[in-house]
Amino acid sequence: MTDQTQAMVLTDKAAAKVRKLREGEANPALKLRVYITGGGCSGFSYGFTFDENTNETDTAFTNEDVTMLVDSLSFQYLVGSEVDYVEGLEGSRFVIKNPNATTTCGCGSSFSI
Repeated sequence: MTDQTQAMVLTDKAAAKVRKLREGEANPALKLRVYITGGGCSGFSYGFTFDENTNETDTAFTNEDVTMLVDSLSFQYLVGSEVDYVEGLEGSRFVIKNPNATTTCGCGSSFSI
C-alpha cells in the first residue's frame, strides 16, 4: 500500500459523510473505496463503495480519521482529483473533480480521458 496524501484530496464534507455512514453501520473500520470502471456515457464511470480491507496495490488518502482507498489501475486516472460530497436538487452524492477528464457526462458520474 502506498500513502500519497497530496495526490488526491478527500474534502472535509466527504470525510464527514463517511464518518456518518460508518456510524450508521457501527463499523469504524470501513474505508471509502473510489474506483473507475469501463462504461457510462463518456467511456469510464466512477464508483464508490465501502471496504474494510486494504489491498497491497491500494493508495491510501486520509482526512483525519477517514481513509479513502484507490486501486493502482484507477489511481492513474484519478491523480490530482478531489472527492467531495454534495447535496442538491439531484440528490446527495459523492462527486469527483477530476483534472484528467477531457469530457464528462451531464450527471458527472462518467468521463473520458
